[in-house]
Amino acid sequence: MRVKTISSAWWGAPRKFDPHFEKRRISWLELFYDLVYVIAISRITHHLAIHMTVNGFFQYACLFFLIFWGWLNGSLYHDIHGNAGLRTGLMTLWQVMIIAALAVTIDQPSPTWYVNTTIVFMIMQLFITYAWWSIGFYDKSHRRYSKPFTVLFLVSLALMTLSLFVPRPWLKFIGVAVIICNYLPPFIAHRLLRKSSLDLSLSWSMAERLGLFTIIVFGEVVLGVVNGISKVNNLNFTAWLDFALAICIVFALWWIFFALMSGRNAKPGFVIASVVELLCIPTLMSLGLIAARFSYLFDSNETDQTLNIVFNCAVGTLLIGINLMISLLDYPEIFTSIRRPVRLSLLVTAVVLVGWSLVNIRLDTHFYLLVTLGILLLEIICLNFLYYNLDVEERKKMDASLAESE
Repeated sequence: MRVKTISSAWWGAPRKFDPHFEKRRISWLELFYDLVYVIAISRITHHLAIHMTVNGFFQYACLFFLIFWGWLNGSLYHDIHGNAGLRTGLMTLWQVMIIAALAVTIDQPSPTWYVNTTIVFMIMQLFITYAWWSIGFYDKSHRRYSKPFTVLFLVSLALMTLSLFVPRPWLKFIGVAVIICNYLPPFIAHRLLRKSSLDLSLSWSMAERLGLFTIIVFGEVVLGVVNGISKVNNLNFTAWLDFALAICIVFALWWIFFALMSGRNAKPGFVIASVVELLCIPTLMSLGLIAARFSYLFDSNETDQTLNIVFNCAVGTLLIGINLMISLLDYPEIFTSIRRPVRLSLLVTAVVLVGWSLVNIRLDTHFYLLVTLGILLLEIICLNFLYYNLDVEERKKMDASLAESE
């Protein structure tokens, strides 16, 4: 009996489900896991940069949805069922190996890249299916909750296999079906949990990991600027001015995002937690689009009108994503008085950015960047005005509340 106990502790069966999460620090293994996923996102962003077409964007979107799905499921599995045993470590490292293999296949010549990438996704699909199925194997009381994951994930696996043999026009429909099957199980499981009077909210550790993941993707935007300016043959004053303006734009977007989102957890409830996670997808995808546009922004004196629209729509999507998430996050009570004007200012800025890009005016690159930066700085000034317009005592309470939450 003692040998079995020692073996169980050494191997570490999945932790039993408990909807009441305790605050914990993110482990080094989880940070390493996140970093490898961002490498994969970097690869698909580079793929988008050299295929900036409607079809290229559809490929980017499908790949992003599936990569984020893999990251989210691996992260949630670790957060809900992970422990200090060897099994959790190996499960994480195996998924790191799979996503690293995916990064290798992204930029291979067509059609080889599609076949190889699909096969790697099938391996990841099978692995994540096993992860959720194994919970029911170790904990029979949890089997009914993990069943929707197992069944629909296997359907996705079958659809991926089918995609290797059907004509190319069918691939878009199969891709959408795979994404639906992969994102649907948690909502079915939620209905089962509610019948058992259970609910699942976004834990503090998962909220922190989403924030850290976003920071690393912002790093990809900086890399896009660096890659773009590196293509310029003559690094003169104008080129360095464009570089400085682009970095300032990245910093302005970073400031807006984390000034409003840092240290904020989602309101209680599974539906709210799921919507926040889903809203992260277009928000992070927009950062990838911005990075891809920066990669080819500086190699000509004039900007391309179509790509300007793509860039400004991406920035607008980021701001709208922040706008929508603000309504789902938990803030101090005194923030209520400025929540609506903050959301309105973000919406107006997004509309202005998209609107002026639709005006058929050819601008030099540095003037285009300067106007974009000016609009974002006006948004930052507006947010600061709303904050400092609060009474001094209320701001002190808000600062104290933010300090406690962090």
